[in-house]
Amino acid sequence: MPTIHAAMRNGLLVAVRDDVAEHDGATTDGVVSDGAVPGDAWRTTRRLAEHDLECVAVHPASPDRVFVSTFDAGLHRSEDGGESFERVGQGTIGEHVMSLAVDPESPETVWAGTEPSAVYRSTDGGVSWEHREGLTDLPSSSEWSFPPRPDTHHVRWIEPDPHDSGHLYVGIEAGALIETHDAGETWEDRVETARVDNHSLTTHPDAPERAWSAAGDGYAETHDAGETWVHPQEGLDHRYCWSVAVDPADPDTVLLSSASGPRSAHNTDTAESYVYRKRGDSPTATGGGVSWERLDDRGLPTGEGVVRAVLAPGAAAGEFYAVNNRGLFFTTDAGDSWTRLGVEWPAAFESQTPRGLAVLA
Repeated sequence: MPTIHAAMRNGLLVAVRDDVAEHDGATTDGVVSDGAVPGDAWRTTRRLAEHDLECVAVHPASPDRVFVSTFDAGLHRSEDGGESFERVGQGTIGEHVMSLAVDPESPETVWAGTEPSAVYRSTDGGVSWEHREGLTDLPSSSEWSFPPRPDTHHVRWIEPDPHDSGHLYVGIEAGALIETHDAGETWEDRVETARVDNHSLTTHPDAPERAWSAAGDGYAETHDAGETWVHPQEGLDHRYCWSVAVDPADPDTVLLSSASGPRSAHNTDTAESYVYRKRGDSPTATGGGVSWERLDDRGLPTGEGVVRAVLAPGAAAGEFYAVNNRGLFFTTDAGDSWTRLGVEWPAAFESQTPRGLAVLA
């Protein structure tokens, strides 16, 4: 029974699918329209609509504990699968929480990133938090700046390494990709080949030392745990990259959402975004002949009027989920074909950008 947590700008949508056609209280509006899957019944709830959301995180081993970060009211936690939320971290974490991550091996260890750039850690499931100091002492920090608010910057993404609990990739928007190998005791400054405007990163449990980055200044991946990065971009015509996801069964199959720039990525009035796929490893700087393919006309809305998607892997080979301003979508063949999920989609979401996607498949 999959559960999807989709964080839009103004509201968290929690959708739970039942494996029956009807269910008491189920929301079935749109189940058989607009390409949705017939026979599915979804129970949906909308929470935190009064806040300005930034991201959502949940661990499969603790599915009832959901974290949602906001720009206007700090960090919120649910212990009942998103039915209710309480604010946590007050007095330690500020109002502007931009990123979240739960350690893949330890659901009690949670990471949060803020604006201005700072990283916080909890080792008790979000009850208490500590500031992992020293991030802004790095030499490159004098160059960090977020263009819409140029006097500040923030931690856009935190990606724990599933093969090393002390190793984190931390994307600063904009200015650097930072790392730590001791859980934030010390920080390592950006390397020359890393992107500087990292929007999202991902890792894979079956691919040690590999990581993938979707950045405003292009796509990148590493094969040596961040020591060097390569930039295979042949066929990638839109290089303002936002979200990246890797096939659960094949780390050489990568999906990427992108646009030509921030206005076409984020603003519904001027939106024009796309989803690309790359198959095959690309350990050299140019990709070694591996090319990106644009996934147009596959059932997933792209192009004019569509903001950049947020992507998430499913549980089985070829499974991915995507959310944009047109709804929630699912593929079982790595993007060859997509199905719109039969989830009630509030009209307000059609003019909003998705901020995060967490799937418990």
